Amino acid sequence: MNYRTMRVRALFTLIFATLVSGQNPNLGSAAAQFLKIPVGARSAALGGAMTGMSTDATALFWNPAGIAQDHSHSVHFSQVPWMTYFNLTAVGYTLNLHDLGTLGFHAVGLGMEKMEITTELQPDGTGQFFDSQDIVIGASYARKLTDRFSMGFTTKYVYQRIWNETASGIAFDVGTHYSIDFLNTAIAMSMRNFGADLQFEGPDLLIVHDDNDLFPNRLLQASKQTEKYPLPLSFQFGLSSDLIHSTFFNARLGIDAVHLNDENEQIRIGLEGSVVQRFFLRGGYQFNNDVDAGSLGVGLQQRIDNTIIKLDYAYVLHKHLEDNRFLSLSLVF
Repeated sequence: MNYRTMRVRALFTLIFATLVSGQNPNLGSAAAQFLKIPVGARSAALGGAMTGMSTDATALFWNPAGIAQDHSHSVHFSQVPWMTYFNLTAVGYTLNLHDLGTLGFHAVGLGMEKMEITTELQPDGTGQFFDSQDIVIGASYARKLTDRFSMGFTTKYVYQRIWNETASGIAFDVGTHYSIDFLNTAIAMSMRNFGADLQFEGPDLLIVHDDNDLFPNRLLQASKQTEKYPLPLSFQFGLSSDLIHSTFFNARLGIDAVHLNDENEQIRIGLEGSVVQRFFLRGGYQFNNDVDAGSLGVGLQQRIDNTIIKLDYAYVLHKHLEDNRFLSLSLVF
C-alpha cells in the first residue's frame, strides 16, 4: 500500500468517526424540506453520495461545480411519486460555453391534488378544498479555473404555498470540484440552500382584534404572525474513485460527509457498477439517517452519434414511510 492510498483511507476513517458520532440540537427546525428530496434516479440509487459523482445536468441539484465538464449540452428530467400524496418533477439544462464557462438552469416542483378541509365540527368535510405547492427555480454558472479544478455558483428562488398562505426567498449554492489521476478520483465540496429564513403570510391569517378594554367593539384588522424558519442548509464533502476500471466492467465508489442544520451528521455511500458503459447497477446507504433504509437502482445508457441517452430507475427503502420509486431521463451531447 503506497503513501497516497494510506492518506485517502485515513481521511475517510476520520470523517466517518467524527460525523456519525455528532448530534444536532436543531432537529426538524428547517423549512422547505422539499429541497432535501434527492433529484435524479441515479442520485437516489447512490444514497445521495453525489457531491463528487455528478458531472452532468444533475450536478445542478448537488454541486454546481460539476456542470463544468467536457460536454456541450446536458438535459435532465425526473419524476417521482413522493409519499403517496405528492408528485415531484425536476428539469435541468446546462450549456457549456467552453472558455467562458458553463451555464445551467433548473426547476423543481412538488405538488399535491386538492384535499377537502375537515374540522372538529365537520369531520366529513366543509365543502372547501386546499392543496400545496413547492417550487424552486435556479440559475447556475461554473468555470474551470485549471484543467483539474472547477468552481460553481447557483442563485435560486424558493417558493412555498399551502392553501392561500405563501412564503418565498432567495437562496444560494456554491461548490468546488477537483480531479486527480489517482484512481480517477474527484474531491468535491458544496454548500447548498444558504439564504434568509422563510415566513408564511396570507389572507387566512387575517383576524379582527379588539385591543381596547375601556371601549369595546372598536375592532381592528390584524394578522397572525407565523414563526420564521431557516432553509435546510447543508455542507457536503465528497470523494469518488474508480475501484475497477477496464474495458468491460467499471466500478466507482462515492462517499459524502454531510452536515445539515436540522439533522444529525451523515455519511452517504454509493457504489455504481457498469458493464461496457451501457448497463448500470447501483446501491447506496446513509449512515445516521433515521428515515432511509438503503437504495437500489439500475440504468441503461446508449450513444447515438454524439448524443448519450441515459434512462435510470431507483427504488429507495424507508424505515417508517412508504418506499419511493424514481425515474429519470438524461441527454448529454
